[in-house]
Amino acid sequence: MFKKEVYINRRKALKHKVGSGIILLLGNNESPMNYEDNTYPFRQDSTFLYFVGLQVPSLITVFDVDEGKDILFGDDLTMDMIVWMGSQPVLSEYAAKSGIEEVRPLKDLVSYIEKAKGSGREIHFLPPYRHDHMWKLNELLGFSPAQLQQKFSVHLVQSVVALREIKSEEEIVEIEKAVDISVDMHVAAMQMARPGMTEAQIAAEIHKVALASGGDIAFPIIATKNGQTLHNHNHSNIINQGDMILVDAGAQTAMGYCGDLSSTFPVSQTFTEEQKEIYQISLNAHERAISLLQPGIPFADIHLEACRSIIEDMKAIGLMKGDTEEALIMGAHALFFPCGLGHMMGLDVHDMENFGEKWVGYNGEEKSTQFGLKSLRLAKKLQPGHVLTIEPGIYFIPELIDMWKAENKYSDFLNYEQIVKFKNFGGIRNEEDFLITPQGARLLGKLCPKTISEVEQKRKG
Repeated sequence: MFKKEVYINRRKALKHKVGSGIILLLGNNESPMNYEDNTYPFRQDSTFLYFVGLQVPSLITVFDVDEGKDILFGDDLTMDMIVWMGSQPVLSEYAAKSGIEEVRPLKDLVSYIEKAKGSGREIHFLPPYRHDHMWKLNELLGFSPAQLQQKFSVHLVQSVVALREIKSEEEIVEIEKAVDISVDMHVAAMQMARPGMTEAQIAAEIHKVALASGGDIAFPIIATKNGQTLHNHNHSNIINQGDMILVDAGAQTAMGYCGDLSSTFPVSQTFTEEQKEIYQISLNAHERAISLLQPGIPFADIHLEACRSIIEDMKAIGLMKGDTEEALIMGAHALFFPCGLGHMMGLDVHDMENFGEKWVGYNGEEKSTQFGLKSLRLAKKLQPGHVLTIEPGIYFIPELIDMWKAENKYSDFLNYEQIVKFKNFGGIRNEEDFLITPQGARLLGKLCPKTISEVEQKRKG
């Protein structure tokens, strides 16, 4: 945890933004895998972690805006629990670490909320993403799960986003720790991969580095020779000479802060000439996007500039043709780049996206429905303190190529006779994490091999 004053000041700022009423914030419970006592590794709700800091299950907080006080609801362990789990701090000790002075048993929460409702006080809550939270809110507020997705407090969401999106110095330190570990995870994969191995062996090596750091992985590991599948968590394939491996993996520190990196490397010690050509196109778009990072620039504009770079380079090798701007407006490039340039990062690897991309990445504005552009998670103007990823890629998705070719889609811009030759190519992505500063942007963490020469050098030893 940070010092308790950090959490006290965060709660104070939140109450000031919300203005009146009470803020009901649910922590996470344990989640059973296949029966009650066999649980998934516990991970606290990120907003609860931000304002309270306690990685402890089955806690709920109320921030009383009108009275200016905070209450922690929970229960101390029974003796049966201590027998199995060992000695734990009592609730008041946990509360003290967070700077919360009042603690109450969980059973008191129902009467507390009923009293607030009876007094006509507004109860602010966030949109739930866990079923147990839905049922708890149903018990407390009387709303069905469907109603909860309509009646959550937009004002609270906007207030939380405004605070969490600007990372403090202590947060940056913790994020950089996660990024440094993430680099070690990728380098370990580059150094150990050999023909005849399975993708699972590579994923295991990556996970080992994260666990050994004292934390864990921030999201399920992608380690695949089928990089054209954007979220490919299957690790069953054997890797062979001539394959490329796309790794998307990040560490999560013990405090919950995340790193998120992607790399692509050859199973052989060097890329083929064809692989180099496509890799450089992806890298050019990556570097172009980085060069534009600065406060006040809409991230959507940077995304489009990366797309423009891809179109120009694809035209140069004969896979695209026609007017670049028309191709960009139509979205023809999405055949190769059907996703977004990046996303915010912090306590969540896709920071705060449980609130909805509309509120986190678009300031409440509606998203595009165009294929490719609709997958852009972040579009709003950048501010100092934003932490985000840059991750353009080039993907040859056989099913998408076949469908668009059969429809003769965007044939003024796409050279299908040449494109079909790449149907078995796979996919390429590099990803790095950046902090927006008053002067521009700063790469977070240590360097991960990225250029063709850097990657090949790491593969050679």
